[in-house]
Amino acid sequence: MNTLNDVVIIEIPNVHEERGKLSVIEKDIFPFEMKRVYYLYDVPSDAYRGGHAHKKQHSLVLALSGSFNVIVDDGNSRKRIMLNKPHIGLYIPTGIWREIENFSSGSVCLVLASTEYEEEEYIRDYNEFKLSKTT
Repeated sequence: MNTLNDVVIIEIPNVHEERGKLSVIEKDIFPFEMKRVYYLYDVPSDAYRGGHAHKKQHSLVLALSGSFNVIVDDGNSRKRIMLNKPHIGLYIPTGIWREIENFSSGSVCLVLASTEYEEEEYIRDYNEFKLSKTT
């Protein structure tokens, strides 16, 4: 079972020159094969997203613009991580509850996922999530 020790910051390599910065995400940057990309934007600052865990999906979460907080929970402890740089990603393995909140104006949250969308692999009830950690 994954714990908060398995949730790690991944730095995306970037090139900086007078014309600006360029970051490149290639398959060897993160520990899974990417199957889906989605992004969140125009999220009101008082709203939150997430509120679930995955049975199969690994995720890499990036703040392409602006900032937001990602709360990760392994069933025993919680940690809040602010993402605010487009070359810093947060790797979240399976079995970790996640919530995203405190979106700044104009923020864009990009998620690279290891699975295609499959509703059955989501755990959307926190009590069910806690029970899954004991079995």
